[in-house]
Amino acid sequence: MYIEIDFNSDEAIYNQLCDQIIMGIAAARLCDGDPLPSVRQLADDIGINMHTVNKAYTVLRQQGYVKVDRRRGAVISVDPGKVNALAELKESLRVDIARASCRNISREDVHKLVDQIFEEYRSDQSGEQGGR
Repeated sequence: MYIEIDFNSDEAIYNQLCDQIIMGIAAARLCDGDPLPSVRQLADDIGINMHTVNKAYTVLRQQGYVKVDRRRGAVISVDPGKVNALAELKESLRVDIARASCRNISREDVHKLVDQIFEEYRSDQSGEQGGR
């Protein structure tokens, strides 16, 4: 598995690692059931701390991209529909982010906006569930 980490980036290394794995899933380089390298092995391969890899695997597990099997370690575990939705979202975001970049909208501004939109949907879903 090829992982490229930018050590000069402002983005946390564990986030970069998560993104690389998610992009591998979206590009079908990583498929459901594929094992990921052990925490120790990946840390050694990339030249980062084992705790950083462990944090990335934990985040990926919490987000539903990975499951942890006691015998096999971290394994890709994604609903195929989710993978397709992720690929479609990536394509639509690519254009929107390019437009935002042309208008000098920062990454932080985009992240805040995405967080706001997700919060709106969460509060809408909470209201619907409470009304039933």
